[in-house]
Amino acid sequence: QVQVAESGGGLVQFGGSLRLSCVTSGSTDTTFKVGWYRQGPGKQRELVASITRDGETVYEESVKGRFTISRDNVKNTAFVQINNRKTEDTAVYYCNAEIGWYEYWGQGTQGTVSS
Repeated sequence: QVQVAESGGGLVQFGGSLRLSCVTSGSTDTTFKVGWYRQGPGKQRELVASITRDGETVYEESVKGRFTISRDNVKNTAFVQINNRKTEDTAVYYCNAEIGWYEYWGQGTQGTVSS
């Protein structure tokens, strides 16, 4: 059974940094694409960054220059580094993994920005 688990959330001061991790397990196939999504209070879930198996990245316009997505295919782990955190970055961050024909979601990790 495929499992996706996020970690690394927490409380960070305005302007600080946070690094989130996403580990995929239970599959013999390589994860094709990993996407990081976030859902702020009262908002819809949105894609903020994605990375393919070959390292091609896509960023949502508002996070360009502050978010950096990366992955370690050997460890089946993806990361997102968030710098210069802003109030609007307060959200639950979810990891989505595309493996074969299916998509898998993690339970999410809360990232909060304190002023």
